[in-house]
Amino acid sequence: MESVVSATQARIHLGKLIRQVLAGEVVVIEHIGKPAVVVLSVEEYTKLKAKRQRGWRETLEKIFQLNARMQARPGGTLPLTPPTEIIQEIREERDAQLNSVC
Repeated sequence: MESVVSATQARIHLGKLIRQVLAGEVVVIEHIGKPAVVVLSVEEYTKLKAKRQRGWRETLEKIFQLNARMQARPGGTLPLTPPTEIIQEIREERDAQLNSVC
């Protein structure tokens, strides 16, 4: 079940919201009439976090497997850049863009 409350109502009734979340309910808090925050239990947060981490590991494993298959093909001798280097390069570009904005 999911309930939606305003930020003001969340502030006033925080204890009630905590009890609802601990009972398994998801609470959406609106700010200026738009959904802004979801309140969930630490248990649910931990599950989501673990799932996200598994997702990255699985994606990297698939990339490594694809690289191995490409290398095994005839004419597939061109080395691919390791995914970790690509991710690092993307992060550096993002940081440079953020620094130029600030």
